[in-house]
Amino acid sequence: MSRLEKPARDKPRRTAAFDPAAFLALPGDGRSTINYRKNDVIFSQGDRADAVFYVHKGKLKVTVVSDRGKEAVASIVSPDEFFGEACMAGQLQRLVTVSAMTDAAVVRIEKAAMVRLIQEHSAFSQMFVTHILNRTIRVEADLIDQLFNSSERRLARLLLLLANYGKEGKPEPIIAKISQETLAEMIGTTRSRVSFFMNRFRKLGFISYNGHIEVHKSLLNLVLHEQPHIKT
Repeated sequence: MSRLEKPARDKPRRTAAFDPAAFLALPGDGRSTINYRKNDVIFSQGDRADAVFYVHKGKLKVTVVSDRGKEAVASIVSPDEFFGEACMAGQLQRLVTVSAMTDAAVVRIEKAAMVRLIQEHSAFSQMFVTHILNRTIRVEADLIDQLFNSSERRLARLLLLLANYGKEGKPEPIIAKISQETLAEMIGTTRSRVSFFMNRFRKLGFISYNGHIEVHKSLLNLVLHEQPHIKT
């Protein structure tokens, strides 16, 4: 090499951005993807809490049974959402039962593996923290909904949430097999009232039936234009 020639410098290599969702879809240390059929139970109330779960595909139902044996539907878990994360805060036993409402693919992440992911990948940590914050906001909104809104507006809000309005991506039809009993349990009313409101929504053009429940954007008017006025 002549004195005038300069040694070639290695060009910096570009590393692909860490994609938490794509990463979770792959099997690895402490995590695995499990396929469930409709009505399969992911975990039951009272089971040992030793893992966090992430929904890759499908919808799940969260239920709880009281000491007197009364069952209630607490929430619905959709794709790209975590559940069972209370074990990260020291919960030793599951307080709820989670079962598949449709065929589903769920990623199971052992608690120790979850800790490593949070510590080693800032993008994953941010994704998880965002989930926790969104869950907290949802719980607060549900409480306000129960305290101040009519059962009709609570049903309208629930249908919009189940159809993914307000989330990234396009709204999607609600699965056909979600029963009116389940909807009634989630908003704290009777099946007959849900049936009455659903028929009214359909007549007004807010929803339609075609093998599934399809929620139209016009239903937002019932929720957005009639919000309760809360004095502070």
